[in-house]
Amino acid sequence: MLNRVRVAKDKADLVRSLLRQGDLTTAPFPTYADILAFAAALGAKRQRRSPIGAAVSREPTPVALDIFISRGYDRLIQLLAIVSTEDAKILSPSNAEAEAQRVAIFEEYANGGLEILQGELRGVIDYTEHLLLLLTFEANPDQPDPDGFDLRRFL
Repeated sequence: MLNRVRVAKDKADLVRSLLRQGDLTTAPFPTYADILAFAAALGAKRQRRSPIGAAVSREPTPVALDIFISRGYDRLIQLLAIVSTEDAKILSPSNAEAEAQRVAIFEEYANGGLEILQGELRGVIDYTEHLLLLLTFEANPDQPDPDGFDLRRFL
């Protein structure tokens, strides 16, 4: 069976709004896989893992695991799985149950990251600009601006 990464129903609108479509430059991500990988990394960074209750069956449709692999996110999925379980058996490429567990762990971190993004992006018009501020803060949480002007107070 082909594993797919699902999106929770309550996060579907957010995920759709983060997808770049046409000339819309305020949406930063070219694919749903990119959105979910970013959200999973954010969820892991902030230690937020949230199970998916009801999943969306339509737009955004569940994303095939092959798409994540083709975009190079398989290492992220494996890393989150091994850190979460502390069991190397979860990395078995021939064990379908281990693969399903890796996908479930990834989904939970992505859902947790999407919860964070819902709060961070509430009321924001330009997602790209705000995500850049968020990334800057995450990279240097204790580093105020050297000129004394701290943009974090506007977040």
